[in-house]
Amino acid sequence: MNKSRVLVQMSGGVDSTVAAAKLVEQGFEVIGVTFAPYEPKQITCCFSETDAKMACDKLGIRHIYLDLKELFQRNIIDYFLSEYMQGRTPNPCTKCNPEIKFGRILELADELDAYWLATGHYANVRYDENLQRHIIYRSENKSKDQTYVLWGLKEEQISRIKFPIGNYDKTDTREIAKQLDFMNFDKDESQDVCFIPYNNYKDFLYQTQEETIDNLQDGYIVFHGKIMGKHKGYPFYTIGQRHGLGIAYSEPLFVKRIIPETNTIEIGTEDEIYSSGLIAHSVNLIKYDDLSEPKLFEVKIRYNGKGSMAYCQMTEDGNLHVQFLEAKSAITPGQSVVMYENDDLVGGAIIEKQIESE
Repeated sequence: MNKSRVLVQMSGGVDSTVAAAKLVEQGFEVIGVTFAPYEPKQITCCFSETDAKMACDKLGIRHIYLDLKELFQRNIIDYFLSEYMQGRTPNPCTKCNPEIKFGRILELADELDAYWLATGHYANVRYDENLQRHIIYRSENKSKDQTYVLWGLKEEQISRIKFPIGNYDKTDTREIAKQLDFMNFDKDESQDVCFIPYNNYKDFLYQTQEETIDNLQDGYIVFHGKIMGKHKGYPFYTIGQRHGLGIAYSEPLFVKRIIPETNTIEIGTEDEIYSSGLIAHSVNLIKYDDLSEPKLFEVKIRYNGKGSMAYCQMTEDGNLHVQFLEAKSAITPGQSVVMYENDDLVGGAIIEKQIESE
Protein backbone atom coordinates (compact mmCIF):
# COMPACT_ATOMS: atom_id res chain seq x y z
CA MET A 1 0.00 0.00 0.00
CA ASN A 2 1.20 3.52 -0.85
CA LYS A 3 2.75 5.11 2.26
CA SER A 4 3.21 8.43 0.53
CA ARG A 5 -0.55 8.78 0.03
CA VAL A 6 -2.86 9.98 2.82
CA LEU A 7 -6.62 10.30 2.99
CA VAL A 8 -7.69 13.28 5.11
CA GLN A 9 -11.16 13.57 6.58
CA MET A 10 -12.28 17.11 5.78
CA SER A 11 -15.41 18.52 7.37
CA GLY A 12 -14.91 21.99 5.93
CA GLY A 13 -13.77 23.25 9.33
CA VAL A 14 -10.48 24.89 10.20
CA ASP A 15 -8.90 21.91 11.99
CA SER A 16 -9.16 19.43 9.13
CA THR A 17 -8.23 22.12 6.62
CA VAL A 18 -4.98 22.93 8.42
CA ALA A 19 -4.30 19.20 8.91
CA ALA A 20 -4.52 18.71 5.13
CA ALA A 21 -2.35 21.76 4.48
CA LYS A 22 0.35 20.45 6.82
CA LEU A 23 0.42 17.09 5.07
CA VAL A 24 0.73 18.75 1.66
CA GLU A 25 3.58 20.81 3.12
CA GLN A 26 5.26 17.57 4.28
CA GLY A 27 5.21 16.22 0.73
CA PHE A 28 2.43 13.65 0.96
CA GLU A 29 0.00 12.96 -1.86
CA VAL A 30 -3.16 14.13 -0.11
CA ILE A 31 -6.77 13.23 -0.90
CA GLY A 32 -9.60 14.94 0.98
CA VAL A 33 -12.82 13.15 1.85
CA THR A 34 -16.04 14.59 3.23
CA PHE A 35 -18.70 12.18 4.39
CA ALA A 36 -22.33 13.13 4.88
CA PRO A 37 -23.70 11.54 8.06
CA TYR A 38 -27.16 13.12 7.79
CA GLU A 39 -29.10 15.67 5.77
CA PRO A 40 -27.36 19.01 6.31
CA LYS A 41 -29.34 21.72 8.05
CA GLN A 42 -28.73 25.43 8.09
CA ILE A 43 -27.75 25.35 11.76
CA THR A 44 -25.33 22.46 11.35
CA CYS A 45 -21.65 23.41 11.39
CA CYS A 46 -20.13 19.93 11.66
CA PHE A 47 -19.60 19.37 7.94
CA SER A 48 -19.82 21.36 4.74
CA GLU A 49 -19.09 19.70 1.42
CA THR A 50 -18.78 23.13 -0.18
CA ASP A 51 -16.23 24.46 2.32
CA ALA A 52 -14.22 21.23 2.19
CA LYS A 53 -14.19 21.25 -1.62
CA MET A 54 -13.03 24.88 -1.64
CA ALA A 55 -10.18 24.02 0.74
CA CYS A 56 -9.13 21.07 -1.40
CA ASP A 57 -9.22 23.16 -4.57
CA LYS A 58 -7.03 25.78 -2.92
CA LEU A 59 -4.55 23.07 -1.87
CA GLY A 60 -4.66 21.52 -5.32
CA ILE A 61 -5.75 18.12 -4.05
CA ARG A 62 -8.50 15.70 -5.01
CA HIS A 63 -11.77 15.84 -3.06
CA ILE A 64 -14.21 12.95 -2.57
CA TYR A 65 -17.75 13.16 -1.23
CA LEU A 66 -19.14 10.07 0.47
CA ASP A 67 -22.82 9.60 1.36
CA LEU A 68 -22.98 7.65 4.63
CA LYS A 69 -26.43 8.73 5.78
CA GLU A 70 -27.90 5.22 5.97
CA LEU A 71 -24.88 3.80 7.79
CA PHE A 72 -24.79 6.71 10.23
CA GLN A 73 -28.52 6.45 10.90
CA ARG A 74 -28.33 2.72 11.54
CA ASN A 75 -25.09 2.59 13.56
CA ILE A 76 -25.04 5.93 15.38
CA ILE A 77 -28.39 7.73 15.54
CA ASP A 78 -30.48 4.60 16.13
CA TYR A 79 -27.99 3.52 18.81
CA PHE A 80 -28.20 6.94 20.44
CA LEU A 81 -32.01 6.82 20.56
CA SER A 82 -32.08 3.22 21.79
CA GLU A 83 -29.73 4.04 24.67
CA TYR A 84 -31.82 7.00 25.81
CA MET A 85 -34.99 4.95 25.65
CA GLN A 86 -33.31 2.42 27.95
CA GLY A 87 -32.54 5.10 30.51
CA ARG A 88 -28.89 5.54 29.60
CA THR A 89 -26.90 8.57 28.43
CA PRO A 90 -24.74 7.59 25.41
CA ASN A 91 -21.74 9.27 23.85
CA PRO A 92 -22.22 8.69 20.10
CA CYS A 93 -18.74 9.99 19.19
CA THR A 94 -17.10 7.01 20.87
CA LYS A 95 -19.10 4.72 18.56
CA CYS A 96 -18.74 6.82 15.42
CA ASN A 97 -14.94 6.93 15.59
CA PRO A 98 -14.19 3.18 15.41
CA GLU A 99 -17.12 2.31 13.14
CA ILE A 100 -17.20 5.21 10.70
CA LYS A 101 -14.40 7.80 10.95
CA PHE A 102 -11.71 5.15 11.37
CA GLY A 103 -13.80 2.25 10.14
CA ARG A 104 -15.68 2.89 6.92
CA ILE A 105 -13.33 5.73 5.96
CA LEU A 106 -10.31 3.48 6.43
CA GLU A 107 -11.95 1.06 4.00
CA LEU A 108 -12.09 3.93 1.52
CA ALA A 109 -8.38 4.54 2.10
CA ASP A 110 -7.78 0.89 1.19
CA GLU A 111 -9.76 1.35 -2.01
CA LEU A 112 -7.63 4.39 -2.85
CA ASP A 113 -4.35 2.61 -2.03
CA ALA A 114 -3.70 5.19 0.70
CA TYR A 115 -1.86 3.77 3.70
CA TRP A 116 -2.48 6.75 5.97
CA LEU A 117 -5.71 8.22 7.32
CA ALA A 118 -5.54 11.68 8.87
CA THR A 119 -7.94 13.85 10.85
CA GLY A 120 -7.91 17.18 12.65
CA HIS A 121 -8.17 15.61 16.11
CA TYR A 122 -6.15 17.07 18.94
CA ALA A 123 -4.37 13.84 19.88
CA ASN A 124 -1.11 11.97 19.19
CA VAL A 125 0.07 8.52 18.10
CA ARG A 126 3.43 6.84 18.61
CA TYR A 127 4.87 3.36 18.21
CA ASP A 128 6.09 1.80 21.47
CA GLU A 129 9.07 -0.51 20.86
CA ASN A 130 8.76 -2.25 24.22
CA LEU A 131 5.04 -2.98 23.91
CA GLN A 132 5.27 -3.61 20.15
CA ARG A 133 2.13 -1.59 19.47
CA HIS A 134 0.90 1.88 18.62
CA ILE A 135 -0.24 4.10 21.47
CA ILE A 136 -2.62 7.06 21.40
CA TYR A 137 -1.59 9.75 23.85
CA ARG A 138 -2.92 13.11 24.93
CA SER A 139 -2.38 16.40 23.20
CA GLU A 140 0.01 18.86 24.80
CA ASN A 141 -2.94 21.24 24.54
CA LYS A 142 -4.90 19.63 27.38
CA SER A 143 -7.88 21.98 27.01
CA LYS A 144 -8.52 20.65 23.48
CA ASP A 145 -7.42 17.03 23.96
CA GLN A 146 -9.79 14.59 22.22
CA THR A 147 -8.32 11.23 23.18
CA TYR A 148 -11.35 10.46 25.37
CA VAL A 149 -13.49 9.73 22.29
CA LEU A 150 -10.82 7.53 20.65
CA TRP A 151 -10.77 4.69 23.19
CA GLY A 152 -12.62 2.30 20.86
CA LEU A 153 -9.91 2.18 18.17
CA LYS A 154 -7.99 -1.00 17.38
CA GLU A 155 -4.28 -1.48 16.64
CA GLU A 156 -4.95 -1.99 12.91
CA GLN A 157 -6.65 1.42 12.85
CA ILE A 158 -4.28 3.31 15.15
CA SER A 159 -1.20 2.14 13.22
CA ARG A 160 -2.38 4.03 10.12
CA ILE A 161 -3.46 7.32 11.75
CA LYS A 162 -1.85 10.72 11.44
CA PHE A 163 -2.86 13.67 13.63
CA PRO A 164 -1.01 16.59 11.96
CA ILE A 165 -2.25 19.25 14.41
CA GLY A 166 -2.31 17.04 17.49
CA ASN A 167 -0.40 19.45 19.74
CA TYR A 168 -1.55 22.75 18.29
CA ASP A 169 -3.41 25.45 20.12
CA LYS A 170 -6.72 26.36 18.48
CA THR A 171 -5.58 29.97 18.18
CA ASP A 172 -2.48 28.79 16.31
CA THR A 173 -4.60 26.60 14.03
CA ARG A 174 -6.79 29.56 13.11
CA GLU A 175 -3.75 31.77 12.56
CA ILE A 176 -2.19 29.23 10.19
CA ALA A 177 -5.46 29.01 8.23
CA LYS A 178 -5.59 32.81 8.06
CA GLN A 179 -2.00 33.06 6.83
CA LEU A 180 -2.77 30.49 4.15
CA ASP A 181 -5.80 32.57 3.16
CA PHE A 182 -8.44 29.95 3.92
CA MET A 183 -11.85 31.56 4.26
CA ASN A 184 -12.87 29.20 7.08
CA PHE A 185 -10.15 30.40 9.48
CA ASP A 186 -12.76 31.88 11.86
CA LYS A 187 -15.47 29.28 11.34
CA ASP A 188 -17.49 28.31 14.43
CA GLU A 189 -16.55 25.25 16.49
CA SER A 190 -18.47 22.04 15.93
CA GLN A 191 -21.27 21.34 18.38
CA ASP A 192 -21.16 18.52 20.95
CA VAL A 193 -23.36 16.02 19.09
CA CYS A 194 -23.28 16.78 15.40
CA PHE A 195 -26.76 15.51 14.48
CA ILE A 196 -28.70 17.32 17.23
CA PRO A 197 -29.64 20.92 16.32
CA TYR A 198 -28.43 23.40 18.93
CA ASN A 199 -27.54 20.42 21.18
CA ASN A 200 -31.21 20.32 22.19
CA TYR A 201 -31.52 16.66 23.21
CA LYS A 202 -35.09 17.00 24.46
CA ASP A 203 -36.44 18.34 21.18
CA PHE A 204 -34.55 15.72 19.19
CA LEU A 205 -35.78 12.86 21.36
CA TYR A 206 -39.35 14.09 21.30
CA GLN A 207 -39.39 14.65 17.54
CA THR A 208 -38.07 11.15 16.86
CA GLN A 209 -39.81 9.25 19.68
CA GLU A 210 -42.95 11.32 20.24
CA GLU A 211 -45.50 8.53 20.58
CA THR A 212 -43.33 6.46 22.94
CA ILE A 213 -42.41 9.42 25.14
CA ASP A 214 -46.04 10.56 25.37
CA ASN A 215 -46.81 7.17 26.89
CA LEU A 216 -44.00 7.57 29.43
CA GLN A 217 -45.15 10.86 30.91
CA ASP A 218 -46.59 10.95 34.42
CA GLY A 219 -44.17 8.33 35.75
CA TYR A 220 -43.17 8.79 39.36
CA ILE A 221 -40.23 10.61 40.90
CA VAL A 222 -39.31 8.76 44.11
CA PHE A 223 -37.20 9.90 47.08
CA HIS A 224 -36.40 7.38 49.83
CA GLY A 225 -39.36 5.26 48.73
CA LYS A 226 -41.80 8.17 48.80
CA ILE A 227 -43.49 9.54 45.67
CA MET A 228 -42.50 13.20 45.36
CA GLY A 229 -44.02 14.04 41.98
CA LYS A 230 -44.28 13.02 38.34
CA HIS A 231 -41.73 13.30 35.57
CA LYS A 232 -42.12 14.28 31.90
CA GLY A 233 -40.63 11.09 30.47
CA TYR A 234 -37.50 9.41 31.84
CA PRO A 235 -35.46 9.83 28.59
CA PHE A 236 -35.40 13.56 29.35
CA TYR A 237 -33.35 13.02 32.51
CA THR A 238 -29.79 11.99 33.25
CA ILE A 239 -27.87 10.89 36.33
CA GLY A 240 -26.80 13.84 38.45
CA GLN A 241 -29.39 16.20 37.00
CA ARG A 242 -30.62 18.79 39.50
CA HIS A 243 -32.69 21.29 37.56
CA GLY A 244 -36.11 20.58 36.10
CA LEU A 245 -37.25 18.10 38.73
CA GLY A 246 -40.01 20.35 40.08
CA ILE A 247 -39.47 19.07 43.62
CA ALA A 248 -39.30 21.40 46.63
CA TYR A 249 -37.09 20.15 49.44
CA SER A 250 -34.88 21.49 52.22
CA GLU A 251 -31.71 20.68 50.27
CA PRO A 252 -30.84 20.15 46.58
CA LEU A 253 -31.97 16.86 45.06
CA PHE A 254 -30.44 15.06 42.09
CA VAL A 255 -31.36 12.23 39.74
CA LYS A 256 -29.81 9.11 41.29
CA ARG A 257 -31.23 6.30 39.19
CA ILE A 258 -33.43 5.85 36.11
CA ILE A 259 -35.58 2.71 36.02
CA PRO A 260 -37.22 2.28 32.57
CA GLU A 261 -38.93 -0.98 33.58
CA THR A 262 -41.15 0.84 36.08
CA ASN A 263 -41.02 4.28 34.42
CA THR A 264 -39.51 5.61 37.64
CA ILE A 265 -36.84 8.16 38.51
CA GLU A 266 -35.13 7.88 41.88
CA ILE A 267 -33.66 11.06 43.34
CA GLY A 268 -31.31 11.67 46.24
CA THR A 269 -29.28 14.26 48.06
CA GLU A 270 -25.84 15.25 46.80
CA ASP A 271 -24.12 12.77 49.13
CA GLU A 272 -26.34 9.97 47.84
CA ILE A 273 -25.28 10.26 44.19
CA TYR A 274 -21.66 9.36 44.98
CA SER A 275 -20.44 5.87 44.10
CA SER A 276 -17.27 4.01 44.99
CA GLY A 277 -16.84 2.41 41.59
CA LEU A 278 -18.45 1.08 38.43
CA ILE A 279 -18.87 -1.89 36.14
CA ALA A 280 -18.45 -1.33 32.39
CA HIS A 281 -18.96 -3.44 29.26
CA SER A 282 -17.70 -3.39 25.64
CA VAL A 283 -14.12 -3.04 26.86
CA ASN A 284 -11.37 -2.09 24.41
CA LEU A 285 -7.73 -2.08 25.52
CA ILE A 286 -5.14 -0.15 23.53
CA LYS A 287 -1.94 -0.10 25.58
CA TYR A 288 -2.09 -3.56 27.20
CA ASP A 289 -3.36 -6.97 26.16
CA ASP A 290 -5.27 -7.56 29.37
CA LEU A 291 -5.95 -6.26 32.85
CA SER A 292 -6.28 -9.54 34.72
CA GLU A 293 -4.59 -7.93 37.72
CA PRO A 294 -5.77 -4.59 39.16
CA LYS A 295 -3.78 -1.58 37.95
CA LEU A 296 -3.92 2.00 39.13
CA PHE A 297 -4.86 4.42 36.35
CA GLU A 298 -6.23 7.90 35.95
CA VAL A 299 -9.87 7.43 34.97
CA LYS A 300 -12.30 9.83 33.32
CA ILE A 301 -16.06 9.24 33.27
CA ARG A 302 -16.96 12.38 31.28
CA TYR A 303 -15.41 14.06 28.26
CA ASN A 304 -14.80 17.33 30.08
CA GLY A 305 -14.53 15.79 33.53
CA LYS A 306 -11.46 15.74 35.71
CA GLY A 307 -9.64 12.44 35.94
CA SER A 308 -9.52 10.47 39.19
CA MET A 309 -7.25 7.64 40.30
CA ALA A 310 -8.81 4.19 40.37
CA TYR A 311 -7.89 0.51 40.36
CA CYS A 312 -9.03 -1.11 37.12
CA GLN A 313 -9.36 -4.83 36.43
CA MET A 314 -11.05 -7.08 33.90
CA THR A 315 -13.53 -9.55 35.38
CA GLU A 316 -14.00 -13.16 34.27
CA ASP A 317 -17.11 -12.23 32.30
CA GLY A 318 -15.15 -9.69 30.22
CA ASN A 319 -16.38 -6.57 31.98
CA LEU A 320 -14.25 -3.82 33.50
CA HIS A 321 -14.33 -3.26 37.25
CA VAL A 322 -13.25 0.23 38.35
CA GLN A 323 -12.72 1.07 42.03
CA PHE A 324 -12.02 4.73 42.74
CA LEU A 325 -9.71 5.84 45.53
CA GLU A 326 -12.30 8.51 46.31
CA ALA A 327 -16.02 8.22 45.58
CA LYS A 328 -17.23 9.83 42.35
CA SER A 329 -20.40 11.80 41.78
CA ALA A 330 -23.03 10.97 39.16
CA ILE A 331 -21.49 7.95 37.45
CA THR A 332 -23.74 7.65 34.41
CA PRO A 333 -24.67 4.41 32.59
CA GLY A 334 -24.12 4.74 28.85
CA GLN A 335 -21.22 7.15 29.17
CA SER A 336 -17.62 6.09 28.56
CA VAL A 337 -15.08 5.28 31.24
CA VAL A 338 -11.61 5.98 29.86
CA MET A 339 -8.29 4.99 31.42
CA TYR A 340 -4.95 6.82 31.18
CA GLU A 341 -1.43 5.99 32.28
CA ASN A 342 0.29 9.34 32.46
CA ASP A 343 -0.75 10.73 29.05
CA ASP A 344 -1.15 7.34 27.34
CA LEU A 345 -4.66 6.17 26.47
CA VAL A 346 -4.92 2.71 28.04
CA GLY A 347 -8.43 1.95 26.81
CA GLY A 348 -12.07 2.36 27.72
CA ALA A 349 -15.52 0.85 28.04
CA ILE A 350 -19.19 1.78 28.36
CA ILE A 351 -20.51 2.24 31.88
CA GLU A 352 -23.12 -0.37 32.82
CA LYS A 353 -23.80 0.52 36.45
CA GLN A 354 -22.45 2.19 39.56
CA ILE A 355 -21.08 0.38 42.58
CA GLU A 356 -22.76 1.92 45.59
CA SER A 357 -20.59 3.47 48.29
CA GLU A 358 -20.67 1.61 51.58
